[in-house]
Amino acid sequence: MHVLGVPTLSAPISAVAPATLALFLIIPISHSLQSQRWPNRKIDGLPTCVFVVVGGASHLHQIQAYQHSASFVPKLATKVVQWLNLQKDDVLLDIGCGDGILNAEFAKILAQGSGSMHGVDSSASMIEAARELCKGSQNATFDVLDATQLVSKPELQKGAFTKVFSNAAMHWILRPEDTRAQFFKGVYASLAPGGSFVFEMGGFGNVSEMRTAALSAVGRRIGMEAALAADPWFFPDEAWVTKALQDVGFVVERAEREWRPTPTDKGGVEGWIRLMASQFIDAISDEKEREEAVQECVGVLREVCRNPSGRETIHYVRLRGVARKPE
Repeated sequence: MHVLGVPTLSAPISAVAPATLALFLIIPISHSLQSQRWPNRKIDGLPTCVFVVVGGASHLHQIQAYQHSASFVPKLATKVVQWLNLQKDDVLLDIGCGDGILNAEFAKILAQGSGSMHGVDSSASMIEAARELCKGSQNATFDVLDATQLVSKPELQKGAFTKVFSNAAMHWILRPEDTRAQFFKGVYASLAPGGSFVFEMGGFGNVSEMRTAALSAVGRRIGMEAALAADPWFFPDEAWVTKALQDVGFVVERAEREWRPTPTDKGGVEGWIRLMASQFIDAISDEKEREEAVQECVGVLREVCRNPSGRETIHYVRLRGVARKPE
């Protein structure tokens, strides 16, 4: 493992020999905290970071793209983490934990008491990264799991968790319509009576300009039916998610959507399309046509997303909620 200390997120990944790289984890070393209570901690910046590098070279291009076009993503979890209100004795299940950046912070809180945490993600490389990041935490475990199959894991269905958390993952998890109900049933069964499910995901209207541009450009080349089938997301509203939760027994305590216009990263709208909409673009088999589709999207989006000051901004809509399993 190699560890490179850097003061900001702008250190060029290309400065490190590609042969040594597989995965970069952006690890917050410390945050500017006003108190020791988690609800008051601000995660809207990562003032001190290190890059942890593990493995070989296969992920270099992907991580460079992420750093260039989506480094804002971990900064947007402040409110849902406050709603989680994690306590030192909680037993937490994190669905779609990703590379473990938030889990590293959660582990510090749980280490103050008897709490523990189990993170799941469908990506083996993300789980490997989370394990590496949290390897010093005896109260944190991780496992590769497709969250739609949560009900098939008996060890996670015993009602042992006091809280279940999910951030920026459910708009992928809920894409298959036929597994939505079983996902919520799995979450419900995993919670102890009185336990809470706290989540944030893309909500109805999320990145609508980006999604429309991608559907249109890809649909013109492979047909709209195929383009719609390639759409990887499901963005519901408060009414839909409230009913879905109530249908399996939850009491929904709060649900809201928030419009959160977000300036693009260094890669602009082109970087966003290439990274976030890659499943759309990759549905086109011809390489030349794929690039034409990207440029068609970019040509439209540079006009649609440019504000009066000239900055490109994407219209994110977040859907978050808190649901409780009755005592």
